[in-house]
Amino acid sequence: MGARQGAAGPEPRYLESFLEMLVAERGAAANTIEAYRRDVRDFAAFVAGRGRALDAARVEDVRAYLSALARAGLAPRTAARRLSALRQFHRFLVADGLRDSDPTATVDSPRRGRPLPKILSEAEVDRLLAAARAGTNLKDLSLAALVELLYATGLRVSELIALPRAAVARDPRVLIVRGKGGKERMVPVGGHARAALARYGTALERAEAARGGRNRGVRWLLPSGPAGGHLTRQRVGQILKELAARAGLDPARVSPHVLRHAFASHLLDHGADLRALQTMLGHADISTTQIYTHVLDARLRALVQAHHPLAREDRARAG
Repeated sequence: MGARQGAAGPEPRYLESFLEMLVAERGAAANTIEAYRRDVRDFAAFVAGRGRALDAARVEDVRAYLSALARAGLAPRTAARRLSALRQFHRFLVADGLRDSDPTATVDSPRRGRPLPKILSEAEVDRLLAAARAGTNLKDLSLAALVELLYATGLRVSELIALPRAAVARDPRVLIVRGKGGKERMVPVGGHARAALARYGTALERAEAARGGRNRGVRWLLPSGPAGGHLTRQRVGQILKELAARAGLDPARVSPHVLRHAFASHLLDHGADLRALQTMLGHADISTTQIYTHVLDARLRALVQAHHPLAREDRARAG
């Protein structure tokens, strides 16, 4: 919860212009826009309680707001995200000549630790994949293709559900994925995932032929039904939790993002390059990818212990 969450009333002045800029210049997604709207409105309500309009906020208002968030028990990571939204909003005001100074410019971001990503072990992923491969009907083959593709590519769930059928029709060895901000990238697809996609594609074509050719015009790789839409992110999450239960795993530990983390961590564990991983994950900044370096750190420690001359001497003395 925020300092004054969910304030009612008209939009604060200049907020709509700011959000329109995010869409027009940065290609911000609808979820991103709504997050910025909530964050800026929350701060606007807080500042209004101090007798000021949003566009007249002062540096002491920003600091008091962050203090209020901390007292309310908001996580430093969430508070830092809100401050980031306020920074961008006020930079927009300054850039457009709507105010002279940025009250967030001298405010330090809340200190936050970067938590290690939640992942599954390779053995746990194997159990999940084995459960997904168990069925042979169209629904089962669709599930297998979904899980194989998530783990083989590390796609975001929003990228997966937006894949058109044509994406795997051209060259199944590589996917052209449209990620955040509309940026495209190429992601290689391994043999197991290609085979799962081929089995699913064949079954889908047979099902369409059996229906007299109906639904052949569905454009999505993972359609949600005869209406023509694609699976939602929420439905993919539910499917994975149901599959986890069948595989004997805790459903709370399994989600599309956990499989993305597993993809990244397992690749690094087997010697992948961090820069290559950055490209495959679609991270704009290498610092985002570096969250996975806990895997590299463990591997480097093992390398030193196994091969450094002094480490060998230590083991010999201990023996």
